[in-house]
Amino acid sequence: MNGARQDVAQVADQLLDVQFAANPLMPALLGIDNTREGLGDVSEDDERRTAAATEDVLARAQAIDPEGLSTQDAVTRDVVVALAKSHLDEAALNLAEFTITDLFVAPASGLLTSLPMLAVSDAASADAYLDRLRAIPAYLEAALQRHRAGVASGRVGVAHLVNAAIEHLDRHLAAPESDPLLRPQAPDELERFDVDRERILREEVRPAFAAYRDGLANDVLPHSRPADKPGLCWLPDGDASYATLARVHTTTDRTPDELHQTGLDLIAELAEEYAEIGERVFGTRSQQEIFERLRTDSELRWSSAEELLDTARTTIERAAAEAPRWFGTIPEQPWTVEPVPEAAAPGAPAAYYLMPSTDGSRPGTYFANTYEATERFRQTAEVIAFHEAIPGHHFQISLAQGLTDVPLLRRVSHFTAYIEGWGLYTERLAGEMGLYSGDVPLLGMLSMDSMRAGRLVVDTGLHAKGWSRQQAIDYLRDNTPMAPVEIESEVDRYIAYPGQALSYMVGRLEIKRLRADAERRLGNAFDVKGFHDVVLGSGAVPLAVLETLITEWADGEARRSA
Repeated sequence: MNGARQDVAQVADQLLDVQFAANPLMPALLGIDNTREGLGDVSEDDERRTAAATEDVLARAQAIDPEGLSTQDAVTRDVVVALAKSHLDEAALNLAEFTITDLFVAPASGLLTSLPMLAVSDAASADAYLDRLRAIPAYLEAALQRHRAGVASGRVGVAHLVNAAIEHLDRHLAAPESDPLLRPQAPDELERFDVDRERILREEVRPAFAAYRDGLANDVLPHSRPADKPGLCWLPDGDASYATLARVHTTTDRTPDELHQTGLDLIAELAEEYAEIGERVFGTRSQQEIFERLRTDSELRWSSAEELLDTARTTIERAAAEAPRWFGTIPEQPWTVEPVPEAAAPGAPAAYYLMPSTDGSRPGTYFANTYEATERFRQTAEVIAFHEAIPGHHFQISLAQGLTDVPLLRRVSHFTAYIEGWGLYTERLAGEMGLYSGDVPLLGMLSMDSMRAGRLVVDTGLHAKGWSRQQAIDYLRDNTPMAPVEIESEVDRYIAYPGQALSYMVGRLEIKRLRADAERRLGNAFDVKGFHDVVLGSGAVPLAVLETLITEWADGEARRSA
């Protein structure tokens, strides 16, 4: 390994080590290292130490001259620089002070989502799991101190979401027999594990969750923002904070105003597609009539949670069978479908995906929300499964994990615009692949397009333009056929997780643009398998880096076909 390449690999490893130290659950969930102690940085002192270490790695990476680096080494350098800058940008925003919700991005709900996913396979991992449970009281107390600091600084949460977090904890504490922290199962030979875990949960963990819950109710909720002021723009320096998060999540410099207008334009463009398919299905071209039918037709509801889950499984199986015609490389990692855990389901999205562990102990998992299943729409089942599993997140993340010739950072790094842009791109790709089973699922695809376009409008509306929660709900009700239960949970997600929702459509539009440019340039020489292999062949990257990779691939294809 030459000196420059060695330097690039070293800074990538150094940044990953900083990330793992800040979030020791990350390597455990990935199946890479289950020995790191603790649950992650949550105190202000912890965040300062992590920021200082990140700044050091950033300086080392920027000092490496990109001239003369191979394509992949240049990508590694760019990934290190971009990730380090993003982490520093987010660390400066004090998000821990006001991120209080029942969504997994908040402290308590995050623990109840991630810890049950850990594997307990031997004595060492069993001890590590019990140690993490013992760390919960100090972690939650540190989180509560950050929330109290937020009250003092004027960076406060939203009352509606604080209440949701309290209600989530009430449900959790009321059902100790179904505690998700009981889920990891140890081998039979570890006879003391279950006894020790139950004692720790009873004597230490549940009292800590109860104390955190009471702290939210007594010290935080009374000072929280009302539903008519849920956006970052109502907080000190909120406009600048939101612009930062928009940049972090989209990996572009597009402003909130530009993103808002893009969403409005896309919503308008979808009208003709709704009219064409709606006429075939419902005999009307009226968008509002189509929306009403999609919302109210009893035949478009699930009869049971089991039917919802079974449809997800058969849809993914169909996609897996067709994928070799569209992808040169097919990941080997297995997948499974499970319901969203019961306590978390009321505030959870319709579905989400958890990556497989790199050691093979846990498959890629598609979580489908069966809460109020008979009120959920069946028309979106196929499109969501394509996005979350195959050929969406499961393909992208699994292929990234299989990149053995790049630093580990490249295999596990997270750029939201790339990852969610790919997921959204595959929703339309599934149509090209002939995967939708009929016109009703195609209306479901349009419904999800409307939602992602609406996200650009609503996320920026809430956080940059001062919209109320009800304004956001009304916009999605008027411009998408989403179910009321899903509209409300989506809006609450945007309030709790500012800027993340922008990444989907921004990433999709960029991948679509890059493909169209390559198709125009290469003509008959364009190979969709090759394009997809390049998009997925370097792990998650900033969108500007993806453009470089596609341009270099197209250059090579043009030379070969000349």
